[in-house]
Amino acid sequence: MDFFVNGEKVEIQLENEKTLGEILSAFETECAKNEAATISIKLNGEAVTAEIFDEAGKTPVDEIKKLELGVVSSMEILTAFKAEAKFARQIAGELEELPAKLQAGKDKEAYSLITNLADLIDNFCHTATLSALFPQKYGTITLGGKSIKEFFADFSTILRDFQDAFSSKDTVLMGDLAEYEISPRIISLAEAAEKL
Repeated sequence: MDFFVNGEKVEIQLENEKTLGEILSAFETECAKNEAATISIKLNGEAVTAEIFDEAGKTPVDEIKKLELGVVSSMEILTAFKAEAKFARQIAGELEELPAKLQAGKDKEAYSLITNLADLIDNFCHTATLSALFPQKYGTITLGGKSIKEFFADFSTILRDFQDAFSSKDTVLMGDLAEYEISPRIISLAEAAEKL
């Protein structure tokens, strides 16, 4: 069996494991000792999804030609949060300048900033989702006094308004939302990540 972790080939020594499920169970025990968790599984080139996990777990060891696992550690999540905090600070500052950019006709810079904002939110949500694998360490994250879920439920309404203003080319509303609604929330996001 070829065994890969995060794309790197790893030598493993099976003990009494007879099925994929037993291999994964033993691997998870080792992951837990190292504050890590498995986030993806590929068996013989095919993704093992939650729907087929139980059935795939019965696969005998001698039918496993290639096993690929994606793993994330608690430290990698912390590093990602810290990088996102730094990026969030930068974006928040630029958002405050968005009205001036729009008024000066610097559309290309404004659109680039909006793309960066979308990337930041997407990356933060992805990291926050992974952080749920480590509830003891990340289960108490709050953004502006709200849970991550509450924060983004509230924030998504503002982002929809921002998108509508963008679609209708209402630069005044875009500028106001960026400066007074979005930028402070991005700062809350940065502050939460910096406290970790």
